[in-house]
Amino acid sequence: MKKNKKSKKKFKKAELYQAVLNIFRRNPRGLFNYKQISHQLQSNSPEMRQQVGRVLKILEKEDIIEQVRPGKFSYIPEYSLLTGTIEMTGRGVGFVYNEEFEQDIRINPSLTNKAFHGDTVTVELLSQKGGKRQEGRVVEIIERQRHQFVGTVEKLQKFAFVIPDSNKIHVDFFIKQRDLNGAEDGDKVIIELLEWAEKFDQPQGKVIEVLGQAGENDTEMHAIVAEFGFETRFSPRALKESLQCPEIISNDEISKRRDMRGTTTFTIDPADAKDFDDAISFKVLDDGNLEIGVHIADVSHYVKKGTALDQDAYDRATSVYLVDRTIPMLPERLSNDLCSLKPEIDRLAFSVIFKMNKEGRVLDYWIGKSVIHSNRRFAYEEAQEVIEGRSEEMKDIIPLLNDIAIKLRTKRFEAGSISFESDEFRFDLDEKGVPFTVYKKVRFDAHKLIEEFMLLANRTVAEHVFKKMKKAPIPYRVHEPPNPEKLEPFIAMAKKFGYRIEASSDMALAQSINKMVEETEGKMEASLLHPLAIRSMEKAYYTTEDTSHFGLHFDYYTHFTSPIRRYPDLILHRQLMQYLDGKLQADQGDIEKRCRHSSKQEEKAAKAERASIKYKQVEYLSRFEGQRFEGVVSGVTDWGLYVELVDNHCEGMIRIKDLEGDFYEFYEREFSIIGRRTKKKFTLGDPLTVIVKKTNLHKRTVDLVIAS
Repeated sequence: MKKNKKSKKKFKKAELYQAVLNIFRRNPRGLFNYKQISHQLQSNSPEMRQQVGRVLKILEKEDIIEQVRPGKFSYIPEYSLLTGTIEMTGRGVGFVYNEEFEQDIRINPSLTNKAFHGDTVTVELLSQKGGKRQEGRVVEIIERQRHQFVGTVEKLQKFAFVIPDSNKIHVDFFIKQRDLNGAEDGDKVIIELLEWAEKFDQPQGKVIEVLGQAGENDTEMHAIVAEFGFETRFSPRALKESLQCPEIISNDEISKRRDMRGTTTFTIDPADAKDFDDAISFKVLDDGNLEIGVHIADVSHYVKKGTALDQDAYDRATSVYLVDRTIPMLPERLSNDLCSLKPEIDRLAFSVIFKMNKEGRVLDYWIGKSVIHSNRRFAYEEAQEVIEGRSEEMKDIIPLLNDIAIKLRTKRFEAGSISFESDEFRFDLDEKGVPFTVYKKVRFDAHKLIEEFMLLANRTVAEHVFKKMKKAPIPYRVHEPPNPEKLEPFIAMAKKFGYRIEASSDMALAQSINKMVEETEGKMEASLLHPLAIRSMEKAYYTTEDTSHFGLHFDYYTHFTSPIRRYPDLILHRQLMQYLDGKLQADQGDIEKRCRHSSKQEEKAAKAERASIKYKQVEYLSRFEGQRFEGVVSGVTDWGLYVELVDNHCEGMIRIKDLEGDFYEFYEREFSIIGRRTKKKFTLGDPLTVIVKKTNLHKRTVDLVIAS
């Protein structure tokens, strides 16, 4: 579709140009003269009519509209066709995003024309009625986003169906007997789409992998990984390359690096961690200042661009963290061994070494490759004991580092950084992987200590490249300011609970959110407002464009500290070493392509993690069908109420059809469902006593009803 930027520049009143164009877009089959358009714009003044007439001439000249009869104009049909990506809801409604529309274009389930969630499609705009959302219908599928799907086999006598796991796929796949590949009834499988013929209501597929019997823990976890397009196995070539990586570090390699093996060094990680990708070193200098090193596993030494190892890492772009396992970006030989900064063994690192005073002020820094020797591996709980004075180990080091971290964090918040801390929950699993306890993850000062020094290293590297290396391209981590419209629901909900969110400036927004976070600590509304605040923000992503990070309030920011589990960090390490060697030329287009891919993979990995959590929540609550729980309304939609249970923080839904005694309607701006006759109101934050009515592991749903 043509852009209209030139016309907007020629015509001074760009807003009027766009408004007239939108009238034709909303009514692609309509016929209008300048008076009717002026009336729709709620202004019939002679000046407005004259201006509208000028816009009509411009649009006609550009072949966007045509004069069907004297003074009457109509949209040229090809301009009612737009291209975009379709996203499906759980009810089969599609929404297509196109940059020329502020809102997504709504597609009714009957008009999706065999499109799957994520496909690139051409949409024909339909006439818009009464100011409602623009609607359309899919007329062409330009590109399928995926050709493989995960589901459960339902076997009949001569053929079978596969019922997809994803609630965004609203059709079962027909499988011929010869295409079952040994799958039996009830098996969880990966299928490949063969075709979806025009005359058939269902697509045809073939089984390409049998994952196991549905309902078994390993099967379900592998199914979730496959559903979001991640591989669970590495290619034979990549595994072979990982085994060929040398165990012993040569003296020649050590001679090229800064030798930090004589400096006290340690790691702080979760108690059950298997890979340690960052370490801290500490030394008091002769002038009384401190040398604090942030050391990151030198993955780029082992994973060279263009190798099978690199291709497998790029395809994944991230490690995937499920409830009971990690699907690593790199083979275990690297992630759990050679690139893991284990205690009492020499390891290669990429380091940022700071000269700091005890107030946390950076006086100088050095960036480069090093060799380190970790003296001690701490679990977060062990480091916390040192901070609280309950352990004597490194008592002169860790509490001092924690004090500096607190000062760094305080300065960061004062500068406009936002305190985003949503609750995380963990499951205790039995030997079969079935959850029997749900508990809240505790964040210690030790967590924040490590986090603060990692932020400092990331920020320092980004600023160094931008300011001292002629803006040579790297993968920046970007977080744009929030869209004011997306903020409105959060601001309104915070106000309902008595908290004022000020959005007049970025600084005012950050300060008011931080104040809300502090004041809601330990209160019921925290579990509602904190996630809502996060959802109202834009998603962070990777790009070579040097855009700032809104949430952290950093002008320049990158990811340097986790190349074991994030591909952009690996790109950064390679580019950074090249730049440190004086080679400032780079293929920015290639880096940008890899940034976009990594951002997409990161989003899919987050969805896979949430899917695994949801599965375990449903599995946990399946033991409590028929039992009562206290809950809080955590979400309101036009199909029902989401309720978070107080005891275990699992979430279920009260469907609108299960609300008895009235016909209930959804009021989006009020975050409420209200009875038409009784005016009974259910809204966000309402406490409710509910009963677990039904759980469905296949669909990962929990149905609740209000207890009488």
